[in-house]
Amino acid sequence: MHDVRCGPVSAVSFSDDERAAVYKAIYTRRDVRDQFLPRPVPDDVLLRLLDAAHHAPSVGFMQPWNFIVIRDPDRKAQVHRAFARANDEAKALFAEERQALYASLKLEGILKAPVNLCITCDRTRGGKVILGRTHNPQMDVYSTVCAVQNLWLAARAEGIGVGWVSIYHDRDMRRILGVPDHVEIVAYLCIGYVDELYDAPELQKRGWRNRLPLVDLIFEEGWQGDTAISSDLPHPDRADALPATP
Repeated sequence: MHDVRCGPVSAVSFSDDERAAVYKAIYTRRDVRDQFLPRPVPDDVLLRLLDAAHHAPSVGFMQPWNFIVIRDPDRKAQVHRAFARANDEAKALFAEERQALYASLKLEGILKAPVNLCITCDRTRGGKVILGRTHNPQMDVYSTVCAVQNLWLAARAEGIGVGWVSIYHDRDMRRILGVPDHVEIVAYLCIGYVDELYDAPELQKRGWRNRLPLVDLIFEEGWQGDTAISSDLPHPDRADALPATP
């Protein structure tokens, strides 16, 4: 496979098809719940995904991430039990009329996915003073989230599904994985091949929540509350305003 990372790259180096492929990965990316196939993820493919994550932008080039790869069934079972306890607690927090729908959602694929992956942020990496983090100490965590997104889009291009598990107590995950105190757990992901993806986010299709209109989220020059965006911008409701969703 040609290594596109070698040598200088033109600022405009994408063909029309390549550019369309990037947008296709973005628009068809989905949070996979339990549709994982038993097919193993080869080591070379997993390494490509981790390498994509490792090439995410990071403030001060501190690269604060680590990747804990989990395949052991017993360890995944421990994580699943921690999730199940927290999930029961989460269900009780919603209004009664929402609890039935919540219970019907399959919110994780911990046991079914061939690979689980915990992505962490080492908040001490690079020392106490980091270029770009001097006044916003959260930039290392934000950088790690960029690594998550890089991996997710690369996985989409590989035909691999990703599910983000966020319902657990931090102390439980730290105990199970042995994560030290100075390292923050940013994402616990389920990774595996899938045979199909929903044509829209599952939570939208199941009636949990709809995508907000982009026109309501764009402000000009500062925070404007409910003020409409500038009429100079193309209106997102027009078919020709944004790239077509593949």
